[in-house]
Amino acid sequence: MGTLLIDKLLTTVCTQKASDLHLTVGSPPMLRLHGHMRPLATKVLEASDTSSLMKSITPERCQQELQEVGGTDFGFAFGDMGRFRVAIFKQRGNIGLVLRRIPNEFLTFEQLGLPPVMEDLIQRPRGLILVTGPTGSGKTTSLASMINWINNNMDRHIITIEDPIEYFHKHNKSLINQREIGVDVPDFPEAIRRALRMDPDCILVGEMRDLATISAAITAAETGHIVFGTLHTNSAEGTVNRIIDVFPKDQQDQIRTQLSVAIVGILAQALLPRKPKGLVAAYETLVVTPAISNLIRENKTYRIDSSIQTGRKHGMNLLDDSLFNLWKQGLVEEIEVMQKSRKPADLKERIENAKKGIFEDEEEEEKDD
Repeated sequence: MGTLLIDKLLTTVCTQKASDLHLTVGSPPMLRLHGHMRPLATKVLEASDTSSLMKSITPERCQQELQEVGGTDFGFAFGDMGRFRVAIFKQRGNIGLVLRRIPNEFLTFEQLGLPPVMEDLIQRPRGLILVTGPTGSGKTTSLASMINWINNNMDRHIITIEDPIEYFHKHNKSLINQREIGVDVPDFPEAIRRALRMDPDCILVGEMRDLATISAAITAAETGHIVFGTLHTNSAEGTVNRIIDVFPKDQQDQIRTQLSVAIVGILAQALLPRKPKGLVAAYETLVVTPAISNLIRENKTYRIDSSIQTGRKHGMNLLDDSLFNLWKQGLVEEIEVMQKSRKPADLKERIENAKKGIFEDEEEEEKDD
């Protein structure tokens, strides 16, 4: 029963291009489609259903982890249709599953709407590039696109460290080794330390969750490698603060100095439902100039936002500007951009003015005259 049903469900996910499949006792299977939850017209799942569905796809080591700690995750390929990242958990003593679809094809920078400056940043010989945003904001997809760009355009040795591996890369101009936490290597800090002995040019660190990982990633970036990392922060300023706050107080000054030298750029992103269907991303882009490097070193991160605003010529952009443009172009509903906004009151005022035909940019241009 389990195998039969899971194949049918996964085929539906792939053909409808849903992002996630949710399986929970007491509810029919649910898809997340274009950002919205949609039930499938099938039976309500019982405890025996989710249990047999789980057993039909879950490796032995993960079933054991589920028993021991009440949750596990892993990745698997569903034929040629796609790969899935699976989170399995217990709730009210029953088993629940969430399967995230990882598309087979890589999207180009243009398709993702990535800021053009990212193409310059990823060609740097060394430094730390962070892609940040909440869960499900498309960080993995953006990073896969960047790695794919390097693979197609440059001869590099790329090492990815992931938990689990999501996108599979084929060797092209570059050589790509992908290591999975818990399968190929025990943890992130260990994997980064080992990677440094493997003659890498680029290292992708799937998640910078703790002090040891962040510290190892900064060191790798300082020693002449380009390092890509992700954090669950919502803005460039928040990202810098989060990294520094992970360290004990007496180490923070030293880390500020190290980070100010190592970091080359931050891309913070949010994913929104696009009209009439689909998804579109909004981006905040920080390019670390000498001036911004100084702000980080001198603990003046609260001035990063205004530096981004004045740094447009360097390719910088605030998230709220990106959201405003998506609304202005008619791609996203006002309510959606407001939900993702960092300063909703300011954005609201800007949108109201725009409806009356008043635009800030024009005001600023008039001042310049």
